Amino acid sequence: MPVPRRFDRRPPERDTTRINERIRVPEVRLIDDQGQQVGVLKTADALVFAQERDLDLVEVAPEARPPVCRVLDYSKYKYEQAQKLKQARKHQQQITVREIKFRPKIAEHDYDTKKHHVERFLRHKDKVKVTIMFRGREVTHPERGTAILDRLAEELSEVGVVEQRPMQEGRNMTMMMAPSKAVLAGRLETEDGAAEAEAAVVAEAAEVPVAAPQDPGADAPQASEAPVDVPAEDTAAATPNGDGELTPSTAEDGGAAATGSTVS
Repeated sequence: MPVPRRFDRRPPERDTTRINERIRVPEVRLIDDQGQQVGVLKTADALVFAQERDLDLVEVAPEARPPVCRVLDYSKYKYEQAQKLKQARKHQQQITVREIKFRPKIAEHDYDTKKHHVERFLRHKDKVKVTIMFRGREVTHPERGTAILDRLAEELSEVGVVEQRPMQEGRNMTMMMAPSKAVLAGRLETEDGAAEAEAAVVAEAAEVPVAAPQDPGADAPQASEAPVDVPAEDTAAATPNGDGELTPSTAEDGGAAATGSTVS
């Protein structure tokens, strides 16, 4: 079953601009559709002047004496005014106030986590209300809360400024931080983006392996042959005889040792 909507007792919003027959004053100062001043006319004559041009008689300055009316297309006029108001709201900067709560005996890891939250809020151009909550007899040591707030303001001095110094309010101590001028101007985001891009280029260059130069004529690398262990006694140098030739026994032993065969 749908929930019934609450009855709204407020009267509906209506356009307070007086046009055409809703203008009750006896005479008006008339401006035509070209922006030229016609002069002071009776209201009935000014209305006929507007109807002859298929336009509306719109009261633009009701406080003047006599009131100033202009001949124009009222629907088009309302649309242009709405567009101007929309553009004005688009250029307005809305500041949101966030709140982060700390404890006087906060652990280091919890402090770092909350500090990152405060930094993220400030980079999004939001104000941050930092609150230190005291419990029990902790309220007798306000210097602990002041030390935490001063440390936070010092570590985030690049992205935020202290708008309101730490102030004791009952069992809570509050400090207001606002985005710095560098954050509001967008310069800090540009510097951070350039630093991240430079770090990415350096990391990418460090990961690229350096290939060793290869012989262009070689098709594929060849496996190196395993060294053959040869006993020292078999590899002894042959002793030449008096004529400078190797003795038959030495040559046969060297050949057998080289080929790995056994000589009986």
